[in-house]
Amino acid sequence: MSAKDIEKKIGSLERIARHIRKYLLLYSLIAIAFGWVIGIITPHFPVAHKSFFKSSTIVLVFMMIYPMMINLNINNIPKIIKKPKPVLMSLFYNFIVTPIITYFLVKIFIHDPSIALGVFLVMLIPGSSMSIGYTGLAEGNIEVATIALGINFVLIPFLLPLFIHFLGKQYTIHIPLKIFIVTIIEVLIVPMILGDLTRRLLIKTRGEEGFLKLKPLFSTITMVSMFLIVGVIFYMKAELLLEKWRILIIMAVVTIIYLFIMLSIITWINKKAGLNYEEHMGIIFLSTGKNNGTAIAIAILAFSPLVAIPAATLPLFQIIFLIGYLYLVKPIKNYYKHTK
Repeated sequence: MSAKDIEKKIGSLERIARHIRKYLLLYSLIAIAFGWVIGIITPHFPVAHKSFFKSSTIVLVFMMIYPMMINLNINNIPKIIKKPKPVLMSLFYNFIVTPIITYFLVKIFIHDPSIALGVFLVMLIPGSSMSIGYTGLAEGNIEVATIALGINFVLIPFLLPLFIHFLGKQYTIHIPLKIFIVTIIEVLIVPMILGDLTRRLLIKTRGEEGFLKLKPLFSTITMVSMFLIVGVIFYMKAELLLEKWRILIIMAVVTIIYLFIMLSIITWINKKAGLNYEEHMGIIFLSTGKNNGTAIAIAILAFSPLVAIPAATLPLFQIIFLIGYLYLVKPIKNYYKHTK
């Protein structure tokens, strides 16, 4: 294959990745609708082939998480020493403010223990797949966004079991802690190690520029795998969701309230804390958007597809709100212009 052919394929990958990101909401809705409709038409098939769907889910989970980890540059993490405030603020929002707000929202709106667990699970895994992309569109500080994402993600395997264990006591939910920790190792730590090794190998063999050209491929695989998993979740739980359709309405209310509160208070606190506009945009999307793909993976492998429902539906409302925030870039810039 000639260099020209390779360049054409890389260009095609970039266009595909941009297209999927642009229509992420639409494809999520299609995956949900397709899985739900087929599940209602053939309700007994997933029950009869449970082992097949379990194995397929494991493969899809790996195909979703592993490419994401290749794109994660762990080497950026030590740079926090230079200017730690924005990153520390993101940790404050994700692991202190978010659990408090989520706790009260769950207490008020959600009475099903499995759904409550699913809400906490997705809310406690920050960093949507598009958070850095949103930062770039808003002309925010990409380096801050990248470092903050890396550090938040590295802390998740250590903090998440503590939060979930506490939740289990509060809601008398049986948390299979051993299975949960093993799942985190399988879903986060092992792919993180393999992803870092793959990243280093690709940079060594293809160079930094060659690796950057492959990044759209990794993000595309992650997004397509996520759509497939979302479809499978709604396929396997189609009849149950039809009976409990109110769950989706409740999830919409909880997500909208959460995002409205978080976007408002983070914008205000960051200004008061002395962050400039670029730094603010470097952490706002990371601190409000959730990594639903990782939450879905953990929910399915450690618990059940029902626990994954909040993570599967949250992107529908998350995307609308975060894109809406992008439309406020001009007034937010004016709000921050006097920040030193």
